[in-house]
Amino acid sequence: MSGTLKKMKNYVTGEEEETSLVDDVKHDLNCCKSLSWSTRIKGFIICFAVGIVITVLAVIMVFLKKYTMFGVLYSLGTVTAIVSSLFLTGPVKQLKKMFEEKRFIATLVMLLMLALTLCAALWWESGGLTILFVILQFLAMTWYCLSYIPYARTIVKNCATSCLA
Repeated sequence: MSGTLKKMKNYVTGEEEETSLVDDVKHDLNCCKSLSWSTRIKGFIICFAVGIVITVLAVIMVFLKKYTMFGVLYSLGTVTAIVSSLFLTGPVKQLKKMFEEKRFIATLVMLLMLALTLCAALWWESGGLTILFVILQFLAMTWYCLSYIPYARTIVKNCATSCLA
């Protein structure tokens, strides 16, 4: 009996089906696979746009000198941008790509900067550190994103070397 039929039967009879966390996650991931390409594109665009709006709100917080909100909103915007890409590739494939050898360090640095931004904003309540970690978070996210574009990192490295020489 398929999962949907089992759920319908259990709903009608009032029985509760015991499922593990792994079963729930597998079900959720299979639901993502069933989305059409146009739905995935729409989900990506909406989620990415929400991320941009959150990031713009974060920048406004800097002008209001609310550095805690700035750090939190900027980090939320970054996470929303990353989540938007899950619509295109699917969660499992995206996570595998994030931790491939060529972008493993970039992913770890980006996640570390995200965590440090939140620590500086929420626990340490340091506006200066929050701004520093947001800048580092931006650079880490940029380097991470460049890893998806063929030869982009090499071009950036060469440009930086030329400028600094």
